[in-house]
Amino acid sequence: MSAWVLPDHIADVLPSEARHIEELRRELLDTARGYGYELVMPPLLEHLESLLTGTGEALDLQTFKLVDQLSGRMMGLRADSTPQVARIDAHLLNRPGVTRLCYCGPVLHTRPGRPYATREPLQFGAEIYGHAGGEADLEALMLALDCLRAAQVESLTVDLADARIVRALLAGVPVEAGVLARLHGALATKDASELAAITRNFPAPAREGLAALLGLYGDAKVLHEAQRVLPDAPAVRDALAQLKWLAAHVDGARVSVDLADLRGYAYYTGARFGIYTPGVSDALARGGRYDEVGAVFGRNRPAVGFSLDMKELVGVAAARPRRAAVRAPWLDTGADAASLRAAVAALRRQGEIVVCVLPGHESDVDEFHCDRELAQQAGRWVVRAA
Repeated sequence: MSAWVLPDHIADVLPSEARHIEELRRELLDTARGYGYELVMPPLLEHLESLLTGTGEALDLQTFKLVDQLSGRMMGLRADSTPQVARIDAHLLNRPGVTRLCYCGPVLHTRPGRPYATREPLQFGAEIYGHAGGEADLEALMLALDCLRAAQVESLTVDLADARIVRALLAGVPVEAGVLARLHGALATKDASELAAITRNFPAPAREGLAALLGLYGDAKVLHEAQRVLPDAPAVRDALAQLKWLAAHVDGARVSVDLADLRGYAYYTGARFGIYTPGVSDALARGGRYDEVGAVFGRNRPAVGFSLDMKELVGVAAARPRRAAVRAPWLDTGADAASLRAAVAALRRQGEIVVCVLPGHESDVDEFHCDRELAQQAGRWVVRAA
């Protein structure tokens, strides 16, 4: 095999795309900072039990594992940053009130999440800890929308669901793990015959409620229909009321609802959302409430957040023009070298990009748009149109 061949679903990021990703990364971090979120940088690898404890156990199959040469203990390369941020909130910060944290860094997956996806996403996320009310859910959703708008992604749709509804319908019904997985799959694919076969021995309220979920998708009016057809259980009432409240407060985006959508079922504890744009089959951002995420670290408090993949986002974000730059002669230009170096240094201190042309490479094309040039006029170095 050639030395330059990379593993499947792993790719280099070349200059134009890398520039776009970096510009987006800065804009999204600035957007989060505008909401009061503080940047954290968790390590790429940790002891395996820390990464896969509690809600992180769902990431086991997605986590690369290795042996630490110093301690001999098993370590893992993170497949998701949320468990790490929960650890930071619980142990390193341990603040009494609300904590808002954001991050942006690579994660690694043993398998791609879908065809043609990368196994090395660049994950951006934001999380708010310490507030159990719907205000935190709405803030996370608003920030996710503003981040996508900062990337100039248009025609956004917010898809809402809530993990509490299915749990409420199954309350008191003994279901083995394998059967539960089949049930989740039948709901996700809206397979009525499979769902009927799985639930045929369930109590009537659970069986009928789960069957009703298959048809409860569409616009926000679905939530009124759900109140009519689903059992009048407290958890169902609370979930539907919060979804209606969130839907009413979404600004500048279309709202849809799919109460049978169980992605992240084992992870989320309340309302969850995905944000879509036309022409992209999967959500650009996903988030919601996951109150149990810090329990294993000894601090079980409310948590809401979202994440997205910068590499996926750059594929749908508006194209950016190349950065304007000044083309200059090579710095070693005879008797005028000192004054040329001084002129170039002064331009760079002013924030200009100055590309010095190496001898013999006057026609090279690069990532910058050199619309001006540094030239000598009347014994002085001046910038003029190229």
